[in-house]
Amino acid sequence: MLSTRGYAAMTAKAALQPFVFERRDLGPHDVLIAITHCGICHTDIHQARDEWGGSIFPMVPGHEIVGTITQIGSAVRQFSIGETAGVGCFVDSCRTCSACREGLEQYCEAGMLLTYSGRDKDGKPTQGGYSTQIVVDENYVLRIPSALSPAGTAPLLCAGITTYSPLRHWGVGKYHKLAVVGLGGLGHMAVKIANALGTEVTVLSTSERKRKDADRLGAFDFAITSQPETFTRLQRRFDFILDTVSAPHDYNAYVNLLRTDGTMILVGAPDKPTPLAPFPLILHRRSIAGSVIGGIRETQEMLDFCATHKIESDIELIPIQQVNEAYERVLRGDVRFRFVIDLESMK
Repeated sequence: MLSTRGYAAMTAKAALQPFVFERRDLGPHDVLIAITHCGICHTDIHQARDEWGGSIFPMVPGHEIVGTITQIGSAVRQFSIGETAGVGCFVDSCRTCSACREGLEQYCEAGMLLTYSGRDKDGKPTQGGYSTQIVVDENYVLRIPSALSPAGTAPLLCAGITTYSPLRHWGVGKYHKLAVVGLGGLGHMAVKIANALGTEVTVLSTSERKRKDADRLGAFDFAITSQPETFTRLQRRFDFILDTVSAPHDYNAYVNLLRTDGTMILVGAPDKPTPLAPFPLILHRRSIAGSVIGGIRETQEMLDFCATHKIESDIELIPIQQVNEAYERVLRGDVRFRFVIDLESMK
């Protein structure tokens, strides 16, 4: 077993603290990654506070992981020692169901094995990237293009693929008009990626202070959702709406901004249900749908796309010792746009 240092939540809502735990020894198809950077996702906070239920403690969060491969198993063929590699939201799946066979491991019928707060095949809890190293099967590891920086790439492994996957699945591109609801960790990646796809992007935000950021990121338009005239001015404008907001909010107002046959895609995950009126959907053949991350093949495609278009996450780099403060700042909306932990600070 490999002794590993990290930061963990020992119980729900407890502050994260230093924690020593064991990683498994390398199997034939495993790689050992010395973690250099790990992004902080809002999901980490939900899980560490058990806000969705089912969290496993002690918990080392983190599923936006970038580092250097330091060891490989005897049968590893896809990676070499010294390569920069990444690990996203899951580290295994059943591999045999129709979803897995199609490269859609995120929709594995048996359930994908989460990078943390999951249970692996021997029943042991998985632990995430707020740590010095991780052991992962090579089939669930991503190759990081040399054109991308490790720190700016880490959030792509969740925020990037969470927005890239639905944009590609629904064929969003040139001649489409897209509204992005919320300009946070997910929203700013959606604007960058959609802009690279040639899409006309409008940012819908509760905060006027996000206007300059929206312009800088390439948005065509910006509107404040607390102003009633916004929903009048933008009625029936959009082919697609990508809703990235995790706080409870009213979906009905946004549905009315869709054209006939328009689709509203949910990637944010509020912890409370929202009533949905049927007639705005029925009368214009609109759809409301959801999407979650992407499979390994699509995530690699996303990384290569971002390298080609020089897209990285806008980040604030912090030492691990500031992780609890960072959590509080995320909850206050005081980050532009993603915290990334420098794991060198563990030394």
